[in-house]
Amino acid sequence: MDYVSALLPPVVMAVFFIGLVVTIVKSQGGPNKTKEDAIVDAALARAESTRQQGSTAP
Repeated sequence: MDYVSALLPPVVMAVFFIGLVVTIVKSQGGPNKTKEDAIVDAALARAESTRQQGSTAP
C-alpha cells in the first residue's frame, strides 16, 4: 500500500493541472474576446506611448 500513498499526490496534481488547462482553453474566445483584445491593445498602446515619451526626453 506504500505505492498508493506515493503515487496519490502526483496523480492528484496532474488531475488538477489538466482541469486548469481545460478551463483556460475553454475560456478563450467567446463573446468577450473582442472586448478583452481591445483592453490589451489599449494597454499596449499606452505602454508604447509612455516608452516613446520617456526616450525622447532630454
